[in-house]
Amino acid sequence: MASIPEMFGSMVFNEEVMKKLLPCEVYENLKKSINENSPIDVKTGEFVARAMKSWAIEKGATHFTHWFQPLTEITAEKHNSFLEFDDNGNAKMSFSVKELIKGESDASSLPSGGLRATFEARGYTSWDPTSYAFVKNKSLYIPTFFCSYSGEVLDEKTPLLKSMYAVNKQALRVLKILGNNSVKKVTPSMGAEQEYFLIDKEVYKKRKDIIFCGRTLFGAKPVKAQDLSDHYFTALKPRVSDFMQELDEELWKLGVPSKTKHNEVAPAQHEVAQIHTFSNHAADQNHIIMETLKQVAEKHNLVCLLHEKPFKGINGSGKHNNWSLSADTGVNLFEPGISPRDNAQFLVFLCAMIKAVDEYADLLRISISSAGNDCRLGGDEAPPSIVSVYLGEDIMEILESIEEGKIYNRKKRGEFYVGLDVLPAFPCDTSDRNRTSPFAFTGNKFEFRMVGSAQSIAATNMILNIITAQSLKEFADELEKSDNIEKDLNDLLQRTIKKHKRVIFNGNSYSKEWEKEANARGLCNYKTTVDALKHSLDEKNVKLFTTHKVLSHRELISRCEIHMENYCKVIHIEAKTMINMVKNEILPAVCSYTKELSSEILNKNKIGAAISSEYEMENLKTLSDLTSKASKTLSDLIDTLEVAKKTYDLVEKADKYKEDVLENMNKLRNIVDTMEFNMPRSYWPYPTYDDILFSV
Repeated sequence: MASIPEMFGSMVFNEEVMKKLLPCEVYENLKKSINENSPIDVKTGEFVARAMKSWAIEKGATHFTHWFQPLTEITAEKHNSFLEFDDNGNAKMSFSVKELIKGESDASSLPSGGLRATFEARGYTSWDPTSYAFVKNKSLYIPTFFCSYSGEVLDEKTPLLKSMYAVNKQALRVLKILGNNSVKKVTPSMGAEQEYFLIDKEVYKKRKDIIFCGRTLFGAKPVKAQDLSDHYFTALKPRVSDFMQELDEELWKLGVPSKTKHNEVAPAQHEVAQIHTFSNHAADQNHIIMETLKQVAEKHNLVCLLHEKPFKGINGSGKHNNWSLSADTGVNLFEPGISPRDNAQFLVFLCAMIKAVDEYADLLRISISSAGNDCRLGGDEAPPSIVSVYLGEDIMEILESIEEGKIYNRKKRGEFYVGLDVLPAFPCDTSDRNRTSPFAFTGNKFEFRMVGSAQSIAATNMILNIITAQSLKEFADELEKSDNIEKDLNDLLQRTIKKHKRVIFNGNSYSKEWEKEANARGLCNYKTTVDALKHSLDEKNVKLFTTHKVLSHRELISRCEIHMENYCKVIHIEAKTMINMVKNEILPAVCSYTKELSSEILNKNKIGAAISSEYEMENLKTLSDLTSKASKTLSDLIDTLEVAKKTYDLVEKADKYKEDVLENMNKLRNIVDTMEFNMPRSYWPYPTYDDILFSV
């Protein structure tokens, strides 16, 4: 087996490969185009195409595909072989610059939000040279953008890159004002912590709800779940360990810096985390992680569940998005200095972030909105739907001293000592971590904890970039006119802190008291996807996107429509699955058991009063009552689903799914879960939570 350094990136057309295979001048031209966001000339493209083809074939590739990120939360790919024929009919392997740079896909069959009519099918994929191509499953994967025939953006990748350019532009303006002229480029960086569940494939095959919906629609509380915290960070089971080892190896080959793996809180729940890298690379890599999780699980007779809440009553899965800004000089712009009170650079970028989150909390909430994530947010394993910022005691005291115009006296931090001489002492951190906060400052980065496990991180990072760019732009617009930078900067920071400190909360975000306090502070609290999406096209949000040329008004309308439609479709599929399971299997199973109970009661009654049928009578009555309630609620669900389906207005339709359909689904679930609790397992038609969670 190859060593990790030898293995890492071995299937990636990366910098090392390009330097080796491309002429020096071609390589420099390519890098210049990428760094300056300028067109790549045809000659450079031809050299890259030839080198890429030869390298890919050497790695075993027979096909190539334009790999892109449509508005479906997953990636898309269409494979073409390298096979061509010369004038004499002889087979050859060919790959032209045209095939590298441009591809065609069906824009009508992928979500367009009304940008394309059904008969307007043409869409284009275009090579993204900022991300590395790679070989997987004998195909050369070329990261690409995706747009319609008329040029509208139809993917997650394009606006992410535009937002990166926007924040770079505004950050450089601010740094120049602060006297930092050495930085030539600022790039957002990100590292994602990906949570997931593993269950046995044979169990999975017996659960229609998991197959069709990715989560359980029914399930009585298991005898044992995470009550003892005996799964978190515990020793890996051999089967899981083997899976994780192969997962790491496959990810390393594809250049994904998988660093951490462990058991999470819930039974059958696990996590993999990647090392920080540039946001566009991280977005690609997280998609590779999600795809590889599923593929490797299949090889181990397992199924990987990425739904945010596969099992009611136990922890769901999120994706912690660790975001920061990095200068090309190697400096993290959110890294506090030795004396933070005098560290203007750190304070300016910190205050810009606080301002951004306060003013655009709605967009951050929208960026992580989905029917699946609605099941998770607000639970004890996830932040609430209120977006707030955690800074910690030290940073908070610094901001308070600035606001009040006082000198901050830095507390001397000693060493942490646990009382055993044999253990070495180590420096204290300046603050604890707050796992309940949606947006927590963790020393030199912000951890956004609201992202759902199945979601693309591209949209969230695009929002983080663009709202930060807007704050920095407003700072730069003001300070560039200043005749006294030191005085005006101090005044700007004071005003920013005073105006936006309402979004800072260092306490327990899970508490009911915080919800009341947040409401009193005027913070938004959109508890569902539908509530949040209604604010997508607010005037300030449209102005933000169009000002920085990330998305047009028309593209914003289309995205809002796509997300609203997706919400309706997900709930519709779940409701239909629920109806099918109850009607065709659960109620017949209950009827079979109640029939047996009735026969047993009759038989005992024939014997005489000496034989008690009290247990059977009580159980029969309970299940008969539940059957009546289930039948009535099933009928109500069918009716409300039909009404929602026929509703024309999209917002009204989404409201009906959110309120009427989900209400009946929840009622039906509670009834069926009580049925399961009162039924013998031999009669229950599906594997229970006990079976599923402890199947591996």
